[in-house]
Amino acid sequence: MSTGIISISVSGIRAAQQALLVTSHNVTNASTDGYSRQRTIQATNIAINTGTGSIGQGTHVVTVERMYDKYLSGQVNSAQTQVSYLDSLYTQLSQIDSMLADADAGLSPALQGFFSGVQQVASNPSLLEGRQVMITSAQTLVSRFQNLDTRLSELASEVDGRIVDTVDQINTYATQIADINKRIVTAQAGTGQPANDLLDQRDQMIAELNKYIKVTTTANSDGGYNVFIGNGQQLVIGGRAMEMTATPSRSDPGKVAVGLTTQGGAIELPEKLIVGGELGGLLEFRAKSLDTVTNELGRIATSLALTFNAQYSLGQDLLGNIEGDTGFVGDFFSIPNPRILSNTSNTGSGSLSANFATPTGPSAPDYSGSHYTNLTNSDYQVAFGAGGTYTVTRLTDKTVVASGTGTGSVTFDGVNLNIAAVGADGDKFTLKPVAEAARNIDIDNRIANDPRLINAAAPIRATQAATNTGSMKISQGIVGSGYSVAGLPATLTASATNLSGVPGTWTAVYSDGSTASGTGNVALTSGSATLSTIAFAGMSFSVSGTPSAGDSFTIERNGSGVQDGRNAVLLGKLQTNNTMAGGTATFQSVYARLVSENGIRTRSAQVQLDAQEAMLAQAQSTRDAYSAVNLDEEAANLLKFQQAYQASAKALEIGNKLFDAILGIF
Repeated sequence: MSTGIISISVSGIRAAQQALLVTSHNVTNASTDGYSRQRTIQATNIAINTGTGSIGQGTHVVTVERMYDKYLSGQVNSAQTQVSYLDSLYTQLSQIDSMLADADAGLSPALQGFFSGVQQVASNPSLLEGRQVMITSAQTLVSRFQNLDTRLSELASEVDGRIVDTVDQINTYATQIADINKRIVTAQAGTGQPANDLLDQRDQMIAELNKYIKVTTTANSDGGYNVFIGNGQQLVIGGRAMEMTATPSRSDPGKVAVGLTTQGGAIELPEKLIVGGELGGLLEFRAKSLDTVTNELGRIATSLALTFNAQYSLGQDLLGNIEGDTGFVGDFFSIPNPRILSNTSNTGSGSLSANFATPTGPSAPDYSGSHYTNLTNSDYQVAFGAGGTYTVTRLTDKTVVASGTGTGSVTFDGVNLNIAAVGADGDKFTLKPVAEAARNIDIDNRIANDPRLINAAAPIRATQAATNTGSMKISQGIVGSGYSVAGLPATLTASATNLSGVPGTWTAVYSDGSTASGTGNVALTSGSATLSTIAFAGMSFSVSGTPSAGDSFTIERNGSGVQDGRNAVLLGKLQTNNTMAGGTATFQSVYARLVSENGIRTRSAQVQLDAQEAMLAQAQSTRDAYSAVNLDEEAANLLKFQQAYQASAKALEIGNKLFDAILGIF
């Protein structure tokens, strides 16, 4: 009997001792990141059957169990990767939002200031000081474009640097997870028991990795984990870790692309496959916000330059020069041509170039309205197939905007693409029409150095003879692209029924909207309608009133135009005219929409971040309620297991006394 008591007591002491050890381990690791509370799992020893019944033989510890729930931990990881993603996205978006919406450093005040300078020239074209104000305000606008682009470029460099650092961190964790996989497999194979502390370390590493990129895991039968990133790309397979790369993109060497090293070599991963975590936030910010803002600023700069230059070239400077004259400066702004990048994996000898299409301008016969562009804020991919076929895809919406075969030119979205030599099958090129426009926009140095070269006047004028007695009036006139003064001066003479002396082919518009064209005399009436407009040689004149027979009007090239600000007036109207998006938006409205959309994205990211942080806190609380160490509970356990130890020891003492008593009989 006493021997049974002794063995049972010893088993109780051992079990209590192990429980005390586990509890002490919990207490000392209460502040260890990723530590899961442990407990002993006990079972009874095999009982001995006797004639009086089954007699128990004490207890033993089956295993030390880790209080871990993969579903609760999965909820924490899912919330954490979203928090990291949104935090990264919001941090970057807020920088752009502050920059674009700044009342002093944004583009809006610079645009307003520039067109105010144009209005000063329009109101007093002979004043050199006013012309200098226009030049100074233009230089301020150019500097504002360049400064904004410089800041965006700095952000792009910062983002690329963060991407490289994040990829390095991912590779570090992947290597560590693969190493600890090996240790776990070895430890568990040798004992048949779970390597709890190693499992905690691995789970903590996966949780940390999850902050940088979304990960999913699967378990192997030997206890190892496989780790997948993004949408299912392998990162860790048991004890082997893949290596992610951050290298210059094949399609755009100025941008860092994320890849994965495989047995067949490094591959560049499409950005849409990389989701979650800090890396996902950085890539989404760059693709959907940073590149969009850069291109939109470039589109505004390009449209401003093209439309302003188009109207500007239709004027006359203070020296009397017009288009075609030596010394005439037809472009106020300069911008670079679209940039074309060859994919580094191309094998052919394709040769491509591009330039901007001429803005759509007012058409005959009245030449009213404004010039506008059809540019978008997108980049394009030119992909070659077999036999020299090619397609041009707008990357923002994946729409094929042009296709063809062989060399030649094609126009789309305000861009002329010239293919001098086709590429090999599979070759790709990236066309970036406006990405560098804000960085490189400038004004012509000749104008900056000589304000007299500003084309504020119109190149033509109409005067009436002093002897006219009728009420007919002919306006000073307006010109369109391609106008010609070769046939001037011309004297138009009125009779009771027509107007003679109009050179070349003319077009007439009458008060009821009807039109007529021809050569020679122009009828003053069409039925009951009267002549309202006459156009010829790219020039248009409004007509009103009734002439007396013999009244005459002279159409001639303008003089020096000292007091003429008609072209400056038209330049000033570009501020409020629809000059962008196919003639549906102004410079200011496009910029305002850019500011608004980025502000909405920033606010949305902030709201989602706050919500995800709340979800993360809730998920962590639920997990910790199950897995974390509660020191009050552990203190109670220490007392419980201490008492269990003492009780077993007391039973051992009693057994020992009984054994001594039996020995004393003999």
